[in-house]
Amino acid sequence: MAADYDVPAIRRTHDILRVLSDRPTPVKAAELAQACQLPKSTLYLLLDCLEQRRWIERRDGGYVIGLELMALGSAYLRHDGLQPAFRQAAGAFVARSNEVVQLAALDGFDVVYLAREDARRPVRLVSDLGLRLPAHACALGKALLASLRPEELAACLPGALPRVTDRTIADAAALHRELDSVRQTGLAQDQEEVATGLVCYAAYVGVTPLGKRVAVSTSIPTDRLDDAHRHEVMEGIRRVARDIALRVIPGG
Repeated sequence: MAADYDVPAIRRTHDILRVLSDRPTPVKAAELAQACQLPKSTLYLLLDCLEQRRWIERRDGGYVIGLELMALGSAYLRHDGLQPAFRQAAGAFVARSNEVVQLAALDGFDVVYLAREDARRPVRLVSDLGLRLPAHACALGKALLASLRPEELAACLPGALPRVTDRTIADAAALHRELDSVRQTGLAQDQEEVATGLVCYAAYVGVTPLGKRVAVSTSIPTDRLDDAHRHEVMEGIRRVARDIALRVIPGG
């Protein structure tokens, strides 16, 4: 394998965009210089270049992610038909169950949210598009981790499993037991492990022709989850995963 080749301008651009994507408000140039460890002269050249291409925009004395970058990023879903397949399957689920549906991919040991179909009633969610969560903490992550071969799982598991809430699994042996259950039932869940008062159910979709390992989930407040509704959404999210797989996964 060829050695990694580093292009400083690309690395610095990536660092700038990563800082902007992680912040909910505009970031001033001085903060970017400090966060990215860049000389101001270099930083301003990069900012000017990115702004000209609308990858970033100036807002309130700082910088935010720009419209062109969002448009470029949306192509990630279009390449292998994920977007229309997700919209059709998720729309049918929302029409039946009136609960949100989320699509996510596995990236290392992170879950990255790619798309969401909202229900007709509000729910407090942590699934903004592009958001990353540690895979062991959420139902989507467990569905994705359970699909890995043993050597792949071992390679991506970190040395310590951080807690997101006090109910997050933080023990590797307990996580492996839960992943065994996911493989047996075809359904992953988290019980307030990402957000207090929120239960999630997820099902694995598969690996797309372009190598995206994806899963779908639904998130429901505990105060409206009786036994009948729980059974309905568990079966429903399995159906969403199957419907998407039939459309975009080879042999799905």
